Formats: sequence, structure tokens, C-alpha cells
Amino acid sequence: MARRIAGPTINWAAMAERVPEPQKPSFLAFKTKSDQYLRRMQANPESLPKFDWAYYKKNVAAAGLVDKFQKEFESLKIPYPEDKYTSAVEAQEKEVAVEIKKFIEESNQRIQNYEAELTKIRSVIPFEEMTLEDFADYYPEDALRPLDKPTFWPHDEDSEFTEEELKKLAEK
Repeated sequence: MARRIAGPTINWAAMAERVPEPQKPSFLAFKTKSDQYLRRMQANPESLPKFDWAYYKKNVAAAGLVDKFQKEFESLKIPYPEDKYTSAVEAQEKEVAVEIKKFIEESNQRIQNYEAELTKIRSVIPFEEMTLEDFADYYPEDALRPLDKPTFWPHDEDSEFTEEELKKLAEK
């Protein structure tokens, strides 16, 4: 005989918090269907009702008919579907939990790096108040260094000397 399985309850409020606003109507429709299904399932008894075979033997005129029905009814076995997927889902859940923990650790590390970078950016003088020397101190890789590598007007890559050209000029 099939048995009623009480699965884990669903925390609908926690799920509703994670649902994006455009998908709320679909989520509510799904919740309504789930609630209706649950009510229908709970309305049925857990086990089949017991027959009063003595009452039927006394009131049915056909000889042996009730005995035959009783024998067939008691020998009837409705197979309950075998659960093939729960173990696979649980194994997948464990794998995903490991990946989630790894992602959380990596995310926390990135957050720390970004917070350090934000602290550095917040400590910098605003660009409006910064002098060229301040800019060179804070951003040495982006600053113009006329003494280290002079540039020529219009100060773009096409008009600059290459290393080889600078060596030739220095030799003269």
C-alpha cells in the first residue's frame, strides 16, 4: 500500500524575497497551484478505508462472489514508484554546496581587495585640487615624466621617438 510522504516544508516567504519583481505573478501562480495540490492531498486519508467483508457476505446473495472480491482485493499490490533520483539530487546538492562555499570565499577575497582599493581611492586628493606633482605621486604609471622620457607636441604615440631613435640622438 502506498504511504503518504511528508516532505520538507517550503519557506515561501524566503523564496518570495529572491524572486525578481517581473516574475512575481508567475511565482504567485505557482504557489497557488502548489497550495491547491497540498490541500487535495491532505483531504485524502492516509490509508484506504477498511471494508466490512462480513456485512457484504451477509447482504450479497451471490455465493462466493464476496469471498472472490475479498481475495482479489487483499492480493492487490499497487507498486509504489521506486525513488531513483533522491540520491543523485543529494549528491549534486553536496557538489554545489562545495562550489558555493568556494565562490563565497573567492567573493569575500575580492570584496576585501575592492575595499582596500576604495580606501586608497578615497584617500586621494580630488582631481580638481591635484597638481601635476600630486598626480605623478599617486599615479606614477600614468603621469608625464618629462625628465625620464620627454614628449613632443602633440604628445601622442605617433609623434614620439622610439627607444632606438632616442639612443641615436643621445649618441650624437
